[in-house]
Parts: sequence; structure tokens; C-alpha cells
Amino acid sequence: MDDKQKFFHSVYLDKDKCRGCITCIKTCPTQAIRVRNGKAHIIKEFCIDCGECIRHCPHYAKQANFDQMDALDAFKYKVALPPPSLYGQFNHLDDVNIILTALTMIGFDDVFEVGAAAELVSDATRKYLAEHPDPKILISTACPTVTRLIRIRFPELLDNLLPLQPPVEVAAQIARKRAVEKTGLKPEEIGIAFISPCPSKVTAQRDPLGMKESNIDAVLAVKDVYPMMLSAMKKAQKDPLDYCLSGKIGVGWGHTGGEAAGVLLDNYIAADGIENVVRVLEDLEDEKFQMDIRFVELNSCPGGCVGGVLNVENPFAASSKLKHLKKYLPVALSHPEDYTQNPEMELTEKIAYEPVYMLGNSMLESINNMVRMEKLLRVLPGIDCGGCGAPTCKALVEDHIRGKGDIHSCTELLRRYYLYGEDAFEALEEENNL
Repeated sequence: MDDKQKFFHSVYLDKDKCRGCITCIKTCPTQAIRVRNGKAHIIKEFCIDCGECIRHCPHYAKQANFDQMDALDAFKYKVALPPPSLYGQFNHLDDVNIILTALTMIGFDDVFEVGAAAELVSDATRKYLAEHPDPKILISTACPTVTRLIRIRFPELLDNLLPLQPPVEVAAQIARKRAVEKTGLKPEEIGIAFISPCPSKVTAQRDPLGMKESNIDAVLAVKDVYPMMLSAMKKAQKDPLDYCLSGKIGVGWGHTGGEAAGVLLDNYIAADGIENVVRVLEDLEDEKFQMDIRFVELNSCPGGCVGGVLNVENPFAASSKLKHLKKYLPVALSHPEDYTQNPEMELTEKIAYEPVYMLGNSMLESINNMVRMEKLLRVLPGIDCGGCGAPTCKALVEDHIRGKGDIHSCTELLRRYYLYGEDAFEALEEENNL
């Protein structure tokens, strides 16, 4: 697989809207954005599709690729996979079946809740923890952004990843097999569409980790489906069909702490927001947690999946709605013995480390370049202003060493030259023999 395929990402830049401000480079957790020649540029090797640039761009220049409804036109039977976070987008909802019925009114032939599959994954997680009592802390693989972050930045934690497929992939497997049994159609004639709260799920479908290929055929955005559902829900609430297969545990996966609660453990950590996720991963890598932690749930979006940038509702309001909705549900409605489809639960391929941040093609070259980087950093002002188009002075030097940037674009050195007559650039050349 070439790098173009390996580092596919759904987030992209609308150059016509980009004004070259540096908001995005300051909010990107993996330093995947640079501003060059007045426009932002996304480095695909570093991007993990967290959507933070979409969330913070004041000019709406960052967008996400996702499918439209017509992507399913080639299929004879269409099944929607609604996530638990979708339920938090609507006001005064007291029956999930209203949403599920509305989906069948806007073009889908059937629905299968991701929350139902989440309850099966919760059960599988409990069994895995019981069968592996070793002290290793397990990290959830439900959030593809977190998995991608670990792949490129925290290689020592790859063995800590829970080797189970995310609920959406389990749901797609079950939905397809159920549709085949119901209709008699061939599996390839069944179209499975996930209604996604975030761009990361789009990437996970196009370029899955831990499996050869995804079971999902299309990924739609919540914000696109939402307006279509509003009028349909008015009709659906008069006579909703009984589609609901998820209880408190399944619906709880839509917000922070829901997955961990479904594992039925007390010794867990649940964190949301990409900055908090990075802090937890750093502390895990440094073995700073002294408490008896067995499971870690990490969500890159604030509040969990309800905070995805493809949603429409405020994440905190959506989380509150989910908590209200759960009050009227049983603990769980889906159990492994309820399904004859026997989905594949475990990941089928090992998630490998991708050393995208290395400064050379070999260890020796990387070490030499690190020494060179330290020398250059001593000359730069170290104020991380972003005026050069890189998020930090260190990132600028790394770009310079990789041949993808110029250290002489430092605006602070240029400012000092004009104000004080300090020939900083000449000193830079002399000290580092550049």
C-alpha cells in the first residue's frame, strides 16, 4: 500500500475560503497543518481526522468528505446504522423508535442500531478482561482518531489496544446478515450506511485499522440526515415501529463514560477532548498511573461522540438528552445469544507503528538530524508565535531538516533585524554552517 492510500484522511481544505490565519495550526494536536503562501496545507501523514481544525476554523475552510444518500442507489436493499449520539440531536425524544422509524421513511429499508452492537462489544470486553487478568491496561479501540494517534505517536501503547472491532463494524456485519436472511438477496446487494457524527468514522471506513476492509458501504453525516428526518419524525411519532434493540448500556456509548460503564468496572479512566486524550496517553506511556487501572476509554471529541463536528446539537445538551432518554430504558436489550449471525468481534490484523515523525531514513541519520535540530533551536526565539506558518519553532526546524520548509521564514528574526539591526540570519548561517 502506498502512502496515499495508507494515510487517507477525510478532512480537507477549501482553499477559496482559507485566509491563511494560523488558528488551525495552533489547534491541531498532531501538528499536521502548515500555512504556506497564504494558505493552509494538511500533511496527510500526520493527520488523524480528529476534526479540531473544522471545529475551530473561523472561516469554515476545513471540511470533511462523506457520502450522500445517492451512494446507496446501486444497492437493492439499504440498511441504516444510527449511532447512539444521533438520539441526542433531537428535542423532547422519549422513544428511540420514532427516530428509527423515520429513517425508514427517508429512503432506508431497514435499520440496525449501533448501540445494540455496542452492548455486544461491552459483553465481549468483559469476557476479554476476565480471560486476560494480567495487569496491562487496555485502551478502547472504539474511537478511530485515538487509534490513529497511538499508531503514529505512542508506539509503546500499541500492545495495550483492546483487540476488538468497534461497534459500528460489528453492527454492519449483523445488519448485512440479517438483511440477507430477510430478503434472500446476495450480501453485495445489501447497502450498509453509517450515519456518522465525525470525519474520523469516514476515514475508518475508507482506510480501516485492524482489519483488511470495512463492512460499511457508505458513511453519511448526521448534519445531512438531520433535516430530512425532522418532517419524517412528525409522521413516525404517530405510529412508530418497534426497531429498538439497545438499552442503557448501548445508548450510553454516545457520551463520555458510557463505554466504560458498560464494562461494569470501577477501576477505569474515561477522558474526552483531544488535549485530554493526549495527556492520558502520555501518562500511560510514562507509567504515571499508580492506581489499579484496567480499562481506558478515550474519545477525541468533547463529551464523546455527541461532540463530533458532523453533529448539529451542542455536545453538552446532547449528552443531557441521552442521559434523560436512558432513564426509561432497561440496562441492556442485546445479548450474544440473541443473534444467530455470529459477527467477528476481534481485530483481524495487527495495528503497526508508523514512524511519520522520524527525521531520517535510518536511526543514525535521525540522531544526527536531532543534534542539528538542537543547534538550530538555540538560535530561534522559541516563542512559538506561528508567524512562520508552523505551529512551533521546533516544527519549523523539523520541516527545514526534512526539506519541506525554510527556517528563514521566521518572522520574529526578521522583525528583530528591521527593528534592531541584528543580523540574526547571518548568525544563523555562521553558527550552523548552513
